[in-house]
Amino acid sequence: MQVGEGGLTLVVIGVGLIGGSFALALKRAAKVARVIGVGRSAANLQRAVELGVIDEASHSAAEAVKRADLVLVATPVGQMGRVFAEIAPHLPAHCVVTDGGSTKSDVVALMRQHLPAQLAHCVPAHPIAGSDLSGAAAAQYGLYDNRRIVVTPLPETSPAAAELVRELWQACGARVYQMSAGEHDAVFATVSHLPHLLAFAYVDAIVGKADAERCFDFAATGFRDFTRIAGSHPEMWRDIALANRDALLVELDTFQRTLDALRAELQAGDAEAMMQRFERARAARHSWQQKFNRGNA
Repeated sequence: MQVGEGGLTLVVIGVGLIGGSFALALKRAAKVARVIGVGRSAANLQRAVELGVIDEASHSAAEAVKRADLVLVATPVGQMGRVFAEIAPHLPAHCVVTDGGSTKSDVVALMRQHLPAQLAHCVPAHPIAGSDLSGAAAAQYGLYDNRRIVVTPLPETSPAAAELVRELWQACGARVYQMSAGEHDAVFATVSHLPHLLAFAYVDAIVGKADAERCFDFAATGFRDFTRIAGSHPEMWRDIALANRDALLVELDTFQRTLDALRAELQAGDAEAMMQRFERARAARHSWQQKFNRGNA
């Protein structure tokens, strides 16, 4: 399928930051003729219509996808199996199915389980553009400008379906990369999923302290910067953690060994070892920041 002159009907299942921003960007690029939003909350869908994020609201994914050329499943990953099962009997033969989940091996498995007749048109994807905001009101133009998008096509995925999804993300302003699902999950366990678990655990540890209120009273910018992602959607991150459990357990073990080594250095008063560790980390962080700034300039 080729992207025509705005002739596609897009169905977004889960109208929030990711799905809503995708719809807005494609509308601005004139790549879609109509956007149908599907969700559980009538208030959120109504707000999405009012904001121009979607053109039509539906509470039935099965009904909505009957008219779809492209379906984006932008629900938490824990809900995707149910969604795929619901839409499977109703998808047009040509319809391309993609997603916005932060894990990919589980999505591939769910597509194989629930969408066996549609695999040539399945293109798992991960837009790397998170936020601690949610709901239709969080959708924004330009969210994907110069952001990275990872696609993880199945061996069965047709070149045309993969190219359509790639082309649409590029129309959103994104830079598209391709990986295997396993490689994706290992990389993001390291740089995304583990940091979220640590932020949630750290704040929860403070909550459990007897002087928690006093600690929060004196927390300032360092605390704010370190814990920002602990304000993220709990259901979504629970599902991501469970979906990528094996890779995350490896990362937790690695981090625990580093933390144990740092504890030993601190207990021994080994200032030189601590300085070397901090300098390595600082240099790596500065190098990454410079590269990140160049890539997003």
